[in-house]
Parts: sequence; C-alpha cells; structure tokens
Amino acid sequence: MSRFTEVKELVDSLEDDFAKFYEKGNKAAGTRVRNGMQAIKTLAQDIRKEVTDIKNSGK
Repeated sequence: MSRFTEVKELVDSLEDDFAKFYEKGNKAAGTRVRNGMQAIKTLAQDIRKEVTDIKNSGK
C-alpha cells in the first residue's frame, strides 16, 4: 500500500505547479508538470509489473 501513498504524494506535490501553469501561464511550471507526470507514468508502470508478478506467483 506504500506504493499507492507514493503516487498520491507525487500527485499532491504537483498541485501548485498545475495551478501556476493553467491559471497563470507559467511555462516553467508546465515543464515541472510534464516531468512529474512522467514520473507518475513510470511509477504506475512499476506498480503494474509488481501486481502482475504477485498475481502470477500465486498460481
């Protein structure tokens, strides 16, 4: 369950940058959002692999 918490914390950490980018047009914040979203994608893929491995080892 700690992986889920890790994803939530990463999303929460991007909240200010989302607001800065979408509401104020801050381009640097947009770059931080893109980098953060890439990190979320990578983490999600790692979690998917872990879940699949655990699921398949139970057979």
